Amino acid sequence: MSRHIRLVAVATAALAASLLSAPVHAAPGSAVPMGAAAPVGGAPRTGFELSDGARWTTQAEERQFLTAVDRATDRVGVSTIGTTGQGRPVRLVRVGGSRTTTSRILLVCSQHGDEPSGREACLSTVRDLAYAADPGTRRLLSRTTVFVIPTANPDGRAADTRGNADGVDVNRDHIALKTAEGRAVAAVIRDHRPDVIYDLHEYGGTPRFYDKDLLSLWPRNLNTASPVHREARTLSERYVRPAAHDAGFSTGVYGIWTDPVTGEPVKQVAGDGQERILRNAAGIKHSVGLLVETRTDPLTDEERNDEAVNNRRRVTSQLVALHAAFAFTEERRDRIEAATSAARTAGLLDRGPIHLGGADNDPADPAEVIEDPPCGYHLTPEQYADVQDELALHGVRSRPDRHGAYVPLRQSQRALVPLLLDERAAYRLTEGRAVPDC
Repeated sequence: MSRHIRLVAVATAALAASLLSAPVHAAPGSAVPMGAAAPVGGAPRTGFELSDGARWTTQAEERQFLTAVDRATDRVGVSTIGTTGQGRPVRLVRVGGSRTTTSRILLVCSQHGDEPSGREACLSTVRDLAYAADPGTRRLLSRTTVFVIPTANPDGRAADTRGNADGVDVNRDHIALKTAEGRAVAAVIRDHRPDVIYDLHEYGGTPRFYDKDLLSLWPRNLNTASPVHREARTLSERYVRPAAHDAGFSTGVYGIWTDPVTGEPVKQVAGDGQERILRNAAGIKHSVGLLVETRTDPLTDEERNDEAVNNRRRVTSQLVALHAAFAFTEERRDRIEAATSAARTAGLLDRGPIHLGGADNDPADPAEVIEDPPCGYHLTPEQYADVQDELALHGVRSRPDRHGAYVPLRQSQRALVPLLLDERAAYRLTEGRAVPDC
């Protein structure tokens, strides 16, 4: 890891500790300092910070917090991008965004309502970016717009449930787009075309398989362009995990393919190549995607005896990893933009196979590969009426005609089209008629 990233990791650890008013658990030799300090300049604090980690920030507190940050600086803008089934707003926060910015990073927090630590990290990060006066942060924001969806599943967060108010897992809805929450995320990706999509989650520990403080996983879907896939793995393996390790946290890759002790196959795939999961949808849509999971279960006596200690460890590990993602965005800016730009234009060439299954660790069966893709798919008027909104939210271009609509493959979202419309696709919107001749 470069000297610059090491400094970021140390600074991030210090920042994370400063946000908490009691010592944070970390492994022996941790770089995380003890002690506490209030946020700079009397800036607002989250409910989590005010309670010393004893409880999570309420939605009323989130609204008040974001309003205060928005009013305090012109670096921040807060908008509503959707409304849930129970009438709660899904908010998007923009930080930075001057005319000279070139890079865009999207943070998606708490898609699962019972996984709150990423939301807390996102909220405090919005505040810290907004109020920061140091040259490094100013330089980052002069060239990067940071978009944050602090609570991607407000109804689930209110009920402390994984799914939304209808019991739907939002992180399995990034193809069908049946939920208000999934549609809101899709619209942000379409409208802002983030170079990096960073998805914050938590997981329940399973000793021997899952017992690390922090796990991460990149897009495994085989339709992810090779340069985008390479940058996503770099984000995980050279930035997020090393930074967490340097701060004293144990790390690993999410998804256990073999038993770490016996070597026997386990194939706990964590949805490896499924296009409906956000980290894979991000890759297919030409963004450098990463899923990050922090462990909810306490492992030390201190964490077992005091829930706040465990909560602080969860949030701190998220903060360390998140700030490493900012360092990645800053240090590899040119490589990231080259990768995402090339991927977005490659579909216009209309070449190469498209994969309906498989993953980067599990080759697709021949039946799961369209070796010679059609020119496009034709939809009947009834089909088009049923799916035109979803196609538009995905940023897929279609041509309505008197017989329905034609959806060509020759477009930026080329690989996505068959996943939405081919009769063999697992999570298709509808079964379009393949048009072999252009």
